[in-house]
Amino acid sequence: MLQEQAEGAWLPGSPGIPPAAFGAGGPMLKQFDQSTLVSRKGSQSTTPPLSVKGIGGKVAKPDYSDSKIVLAMVGLPARGKSYLSNKLMIYLKWLEYDVKVFNVGQLRRTRARQKAQQSGVKEDHTANWFNHGNAAANQSREQLAHDSLEMLIQWIFLTIRADATNSTRRRRASIEARVAKEKGIHLIFLESLCDDPAVIAANVALKVSSGDPDYKDTSPEVAKRDFLRRISEYEKVYETITEPHLSYLQIVNVGSRVTVSRIHGYLQSRIAFYLMNLHLKPRSIYLSRHGESQFNLEGKIGGDSLLSSRGMQYADALPALITDNIGNAPLTVWTSTLRRTIQTGSKLPYTKLTWKSLDELDAGVCDGMTYEEIEQAYPDDFANRDDDKFNYRYRGGESYRDVVVRLEPVIMELERQQNVLVIGHQAILRCLYAYFHHLPQEDLPYIKIPLHTVVKLTPKAYGCDEERYALPIAAVDTHRPKPSTTAPIVQATTARKYFAEGND
Repeated sequence: MLQEQAEGAWLPGSPGIPPAAFGAGGPMLKQFDQSTLVSRKGSQSTTPPLSVKGIGGKVAKPDYSDSKIVLAMVGLPARGKSYLSNKLMIYLKWLEYDVKVFNVGQLRRTRARQKAQQSGVKEDHTANWFNHGNAAANQSREQLAHDSLEMLIQWIFLTIRADATNSTRRRRASIEARVAKEKGIHLIFLESLCDDPAVIAANVALKVSSGDPDYKDTSPEVAKRDFLRRISEYEKVYETITEPHLSYLQIVNVGSRVTVSRIHGYLQSRIAFYLMNLHLKPRSIYLSRHGESQFNLEGKIGGDSLLSSRGMQYADALPALITDNIGNAPLTVWTSTLRRTIQTGSKLPYTKLTWKSLDELDAGVCDGMTYEEIEQAYPDDFANRDDDKFNYRYRGGESYRDVVVRLEPVIMELERQQNVLVIGHQAILRCLYAYFHHLPQEDLPYIKIPLHTVVKLTPKAYGCDEERYALPIAAVDTHRPKPSTTAPIVQATTARKYFAEGND
């Protein structure tokens, strides 16, 4: 898609307007239709024939070894560079790319702390240190940038390099020359520009109030004045990207306008498209499984059964819970095409959209079976799936890894939208939840998403707040814990990291 754009063309970001491919009536997203309540027959699966040998096998991790990209950030302080790089890192890791952020600011703070611990000498990192007339500080900043780039080259697979301002043509030329010495590495610059006073003020306030070690034991007023002076020092020498030969993305006010130049290939285009969909508008994402279904009561997986009587009670109670929480704010309800999710959302007074991509993990030949029946029919495969649940694919069905790939368009659209309630299935919501909380793949299949509970996620600059609302309507427990271990513990955090990894 991006390759069809003329080099240097700018594309307007439009978080409130879905792209054509996802519009109502499109192949992936369609308006809710009451006829879908009876459009699918319930599962008729019986125990698979004995002639079927085994369920499936493990799915190998994709080989992305040819996709080596260095993404170098460009921009003044408080322009959202860390936000963009952190979001992109989470997205690419969720898709199983190996990604690491090399943050020059973190390296600076880490080395300053080590020096203070070893020699008792505390470096002055106030605005004076960022004055480009300070020769010693200039040399130190250049050395930090050089060392960070060398650390990146040593690690390189696919890397985002963030939080160095890289704000002059000379600095960018230096990065370009060093990367050019390595074979098979593509260099892209990502410049974050911002002229919205409200956004800049919010970023400055976050900087001075979030525990930055540069301003430890400093009052908020003094910290703010000093940080604004730091920005002023950078502004004196700042040179926006105009070099015509560079590959770059230029993002204005976090998505209001995007300039794309010399972006080629699948992964580069994927990165560009993701960044074009981000926005900073306050919003919440609500996740809810369908109400208890007939198959839940019978212990069967998959299928397209209707809700149980208790599931219908949940569907009746859900509108009051959502409207009490969101008030008069706009909300869109997303469901899968399966009847139990459509029934659950049928009484909500909001626009409803159905996604085929939100359908439950396909259990293949095991669809409609209980776990006991699967264990009896396929004991070896049952044990293998327990051993590596994320990678195991049912014969004729899917693995959790397959579901993550299937959900990528959903993630893109969730990043574009404002308030959304997703009424989905256990495996689907686990994948979405893992994305927003940046959880490792091995823990993803064991996240507990109980029935008759709404999970409210509120994205923040450096994490995601979470609240849970459990309605007092009984339901079966369908959670199967990870064998011989404890369930993953999710500790939601919105705190920014200030030190380099391995040096905390």
